[in-house]
Amino acid sequence: MSEILLDKSDRIAVVTLDAPPVNALTLARYQAITDMFEAISGMDDVNVVVFTAKGSRAFCAGLELKEFLAATPEEDPARARVVRATFKAIRHCAVPVIAAVNGPALGAGSVLAAVSDIRVASEKATFSMPEINVGRCGGGAHNARIMPQGMLRLMAFTGEQISAWEAYRVGYVERVVAPRLLMPTAMDIAQVIAAKSRIGLTHMKEALNRVEDMPVEEGYELEQQYSTRLMNTEDAREATRAVVEKRAPVFKGR
Repeated sequence: MSEILLDKSDRIAVVTLDAPPVNALTLARYQAITDMFEAISGMDDVNVVVFTAKGSRAFCAGLELKEFLAATPEEDPARARVVRATFKAIRHCAVPVIAAVNGPALGAGSVLAAVSDIRVASEKATFSMPEINVGRCGGGAHNARIMPQGMLRLMAFTGEQISAWEAYRVGYVERVVAPRLLMPTAMDIAQVIAAKSRIGLTHMKEALNRVEDMPVEEGYELEQQYSTRLMNTEDAREATRAVVEKRAPVFKGR
């Protein structure tokens, strides 16, 4: 059975990490996640992804430590490239990605959430960067995009976890809900996004990724360029007509 599951319906893809008992990441699992998200980027019938995990013990416990212990320092650069490719595939997936975090997200698990576009967390979720406890560094660059430096360094230097509500307080997650409401809440958001034009979503996401680290004026100029590109699409014109005519748009993907 595959450890990375895919279900598609109504322009929503649900990707589920299914690697019991704690969804730890081996090199093969990193590669499978990369392959999955790269494939989704090319699926014209998907407008949004919900990324979650099976089980109740963890969203993702991070690196599989037994495999790591067997690796040599000489092998580490090649292994690191595989890991970077995974986070890049999620962050630059052509469509928005919603992380539905059902339990502890440790180390690389917290990065899987960070490189998603939106994070919905169960009240049972926690987030941590325990690399210091196992003689590693990592996660700071991605987590710092959505977390204050003080909290980032507190987590990185202590290895201690923060609760879902603390993550919400500092802006690390967008929603915190009861465990039974996790997937319904993520799917509600996904359904709103799924109804948008895929062309609009892909342009919007690429623009947001590119302007993230740009000065404001330069970033806005780049966004305007993407907006001009959208004006040349049928879907963009249909979106405007639908608002004016007070009706639901009918997108054709062109």
